[in-house]
Amino acid sequence: MKVGLYEALERIAATIEDRKKAGPEKSYVAQLLGEDEDAVLKKIGEEATETILAAKGGDRLRLVRETADLWFHCMILLARHGLGPGDVLAELYRREGISGVDEKAARKK
Repeated sequence: MKVGLYEALERIAATIEDRKKAGPEKSYVAQLLGEDEDAVLKKIGEEATETILAAKGGDRLRLVRETADLWFHCMILLARHGLGPGDVLAELYRREGISGVDEKAARKK
C-alpha cells in the first residue's frame, strides 16, 4: 500500500463522522444518514451498478471514479454502524494468504 493511503481513508472517515453532526441542508452525508438505512443501501446499489457499467464499458478513468463513489458510500454505511475503514482493512489483513475457497468454506461453519 502506498504511504498515506490508509491515513487518507481515516481522514475521510473522520470527515464523515463530522458531517453526521451537520444539518442536512449543509451536508450530503447528513442528508443520507438522516433518512432510513434503505436510502444508503439504495445509493450503494446505484454506485455498484455504475461501477459495473464503467468496467463493462472499458473506461478506466470512469471505473476509478465510480469505484471511489462506491467506496465513499460504503464508508457512510460503515459509519452508520459505528465502523470504519480500519475494521474492513483488519478483515482483509486477516484473510491475507488464505485462499478464497478456504475462506468461504470457513464461513459456512
